[in-house]
Amino acid sequence: MTKSQRTALAVLSAAMLMTILDGSIVTVAMPAIQEDLGFSPAGLSWTVNAYLIAFGGLLLLAGRLGDLIGRKTMFVTGTVVFTAASVLAGVASTPAVLVGARFLQGVGSAIAASVVLGILVTIFTEPRQRATAIGVFSFTGAAGASIGQVLGGVLTDALNWHWIFLINVPIGVLTVLVAMKALPADRGLGWSAGADVLGAALVTAGLMLGIYTVVEVERYGWVSAHTLGLGALAAALLAAFVLRQATAANPLLPLRIFRSRTVSGANVVQMLTLAAMFAFQIIVALYLQKVLGYNALQTGLAMLPAAVAIGGVSLFASARLITRFGERAVLIAGLFLLLAGMSWLTRLPVDAGYLTDVLPVMVAVSGGGLVLPALTALGMSGADADDAGLASGLFNTTQQVGMAIGVAVLSTLAAARTGTELAAGASDAAALTSGYRLAFTVAAGLLAAALVIGVTVLRNRHTSEDASVAQAVPVF
Repeated sequence: MTKSQRTALAVLSAAMLMTILDGSIVTVAMPAIQEDLGFSPAGLSWTVNAYLIAFGGLLLLAGRLGDLIGRKTMFVTGTVVFTAASVLAGVASTPAVLVGARFLQGVGSAIAASVVLGILVTIFTEPRQRATAIGVFSFTGAAGASIGQVLGGVLTDALNWHWIFLINVPIGVLTVLVAMKALPADRGLGWSAGADVLGAALVTAGLMLGIYTVVEVERYGWVSAHTLGLGALAAALLAAFVLRQATAANPLLPLRIFRSRTVSGANVVQMLTLAAMFAFQIIVALYLQKVLGYNALQTGLAMLPAAVAIGGVSLFASARLITRFGERAVLIAGLFLLLAGMSWLTRLPVDAGYLTDVLPVMVAVSGGGLVLPALTALGMSGADADDAGLASGLFNTTQQVGMAIGVAVLSTLAAARTGTELAAGASDAAALTSGYRLAFTVAAGLLAAALVIGVTVLRNRHTSEDASVAQAVPVF
């Protein structure tokens, strides 16, 4: 790996670190934000929801725009927007300003993150180097999730909640300055190659509305008129988008990318896996705090071994294993580990001991260090140089949709079970634990489904199946 490649990888990883960090750092500071700015309980959730809706809704569009006007331009623009929005969030003095700033942070993150993988796979074309780069990239994501929880508690306790946003500013400024020199210039295909305005409007509206509907499920319920009505409208918009892509002269999302069963399967597996694992991260944190009585900092430290395990495997083992055994075999092994860890949580007791009941799971989720790099390689395998931004945006979109659905479904199921147990006379701790165990059981089912698809659908990148569609969907 050359010096220029290492610098570019560092820049891309720093941007992803900010994105992941921003998603987790806010959660531990929410009580302080609510007290300082006077948020209502329902309004407070929008410090997270505003970011998720903008981020998840714009990823696909932003990825395609990267192909059209240049991925470097999109990356730098997105990082500038995110950094500026972080300043606004850091100085916010009213709920409306903070929610607006969080929405703008989501916009900036979507613009930058949508093209990161597209840039990465065009810089690292040699298989072993690409596997190493993806391993480093996955390590950054895993580190960011746990660092965010720990750092959020430290900054909020030692300084104040404003610094959880202001810390992004020096990182963002440095990232932009280095990216201007380190990332390779690309001119893009031009607007004529795919400026599908109607398709862009349909998919952006459909994704934003769909994510909004999902994140509000806990408030309205799954069978409410609000959820069913808006969910049906979101589905109709996305269906119209698919029809538009099948007939448009220059589609925003060329459907040829789905001809590869590897790409399609990897995106489905990712959605199922992230639905289970992101919900796991949140529900385990709730269990540690509400049942075992941990504070925010103790919770972050308790979950740190998971990040270390995932990061260590992705950084030091995944590339070697993928090179030797192929992405599919590594993915399946990682899914087995994740499934074992989630199954262990289905028996979680009310009076759990950290060393005997929690720590083994934190070690088992090291499987994520195998799953994430393998999925990334498979998910990007069907894109040529002209569609790399699109494939990156699609991969990130399925990731965000999976995370949003997972949290909504598992949190709702846990809350419903807890309510039933409380009504039957159970203690608060017992009722909460019962609800969390149900959520972990469903999460294990999602991982089992992902494993089945991995075994039956996915193939390594250089199989005859991918070669058969190489003319329509070139493989690196």
